[in-house]
Amino acid sequence: MFQEAEADPQLSQDQFKKIEQHLRIQLVNEQYRHIALQDRALLILVAGIDGAGKGETINLLNEWMDPRHIHTIAFAEASREDRAYPDARRFWMKLPAKGEIGIVFGSRYTALFEEASRKHQNLEHLEQEIRFVKRFESTLAANGVQILKLWFHLSKEAQQARINDLLANPSTAWQVDKLDIRVHKKFTSIRRASQLILDSTDAPHAPWVVIPSADPKLRMVRTAQAVLASLKVGAIKVPVFHEPDSVPISPSKVNLLERLDESAKLSKADYETQILQLQNRLAQLVRDKSFKKRALALVFEGADAAGKGGAIRRVTRAIDARQFDVMAVSAPTPPEMSRPYLWRFWRNVPRRGRIAIFDRSWYGRVLVERVEKLITRASWRRAYDEINDFEQQMVEKGTIVLKFWLAVSPDEQLKRFKERTHSPFKQFKITEDDWRNRRKAKAYSVAANEMFVHTNSAAAPWHILPANDKHYARVVVLKAIVKALEDAER
Repeated sequence: MFQEAEADPQLSQDQFKKIEQHLRIQLVNEQYRHIALQDRALLILVAGIDGAGKGETINLLNEWMDPRHIHTIAFAEASREDRAYPDARRFWMKLPAKGEIGIVFGSRYTALFEEASRKHQNLEHLEQEIRFVKRFESTLAANGVQILKLWFHLSKEAQQARINDLLANPSTAWQVDKLDIRVHKKFTSIRRASQLILDSTDAPHAPWVVIPSADPKLRMVRTAQAVLASLKVGAIKVPVFHEPDSVPISPSKVNLLERLDESAKLSKADYETQILQLQNRLAQLVRDKSFKKRALALVFEGADAAGKGGAIRRVTRAIDARQFDVMAVSAPTPPEMSRPYLWRFWRNVPRRGRIAIFDRSWYGRVLVERVEKLITRASWRRAYDEINDFEQQMVEKGTIVLKFWLAVSPDEQLKRFKERTHSPFKQFKITEDDWRNRRKAKAYSVAANEMFVHTNSAAAPWHILPANDKHYARVVVLKAIVKALEDAER
């Protein structure tokens, strides 16, 4: 991949002038077409040898194009606040909207290149990081983000010449730091590591383009040409989404919802005794100093009128309001629709010491969006793996993820619908959507059962419980939360 760059080619001033004007016109025209279509976002990842002129080139690129629709993002070392969340969150938060361009310095590749260039590599960690990057990029590409990766390269001779030129002039000598010297001394090992990473992570949906950087003029032209080619691409090459070496799960033919004991009940006296005990235990657990090292994410899904809101209120009653957030998830807003669907949920994942409660969640992708045919079959099928990755990243950061499905029988649901219709305090809870969803109960049941099969895991389990009796369901929810917190302390 570095063969072209090794020769350190040059471009004369006359050649540059002939190319520049035409190239600038094309870039701006394609950028405005990109803005008008709003069919995708363009994410440009910038990496390469230190001192290769990356910053200078991107500054000039902003001059050649309309900078109002270009967002340049520089990721420094993760801050204390960043480290309180899953590692990928800060990258998700900076994703450009459709029609816009994001240029990223210091992406996840920074740590990847550092690990690959170590004398004694942690091969297991390196493989894990490569796998993460590949799947992250696959997820973005499959959800409307076009990726272009630019590697700015200098030969060893060109890098030494640059250092010598800077050191020879007292006014520029300060620009040479210890890192430049270290890079030159370790050039061979760094080049070898770079080749490994580029070869491992190059893909049709996220290609690497090597930019020869010894000559500033050629460097700018090649960068502009690469960006122009990306803007002209007709459609994103969506990758085949899969977990490396995984075995596909066969859909279950067992209807878990039909196997529930709909008659499960709890007397009022038992309920009042147990609910207070469980709330007290929960209050102690989330106030304990050990909880500051972890977070809690609670997902509530289920049929309309199944009692999700009531269960959530019994949980929050035990917690300081300053410690939790409740997200009532509905149809995505225009800004949310302009980014990958998981973006709005990454915004609300809990940091350490906090609790996030989702009344409906990212599972809308494989439930309502599937049943209502708002997305393609490929999109919701792909979402199972995307969701599993998302939850796994939370768990790896110390987040306890619990998912509850509250189920009610058709008769009980109809009874509650009628009660809501005639109650002045509950009329707001019943909508035409509820009645329409009821008519599609069979389709939702099929979707839910497939969802359980593909997204249930030891790390982020589903708790499927009968909720015909609200008292019973609330106690079961609290018991599961308390048990998970207590198990985490052991």
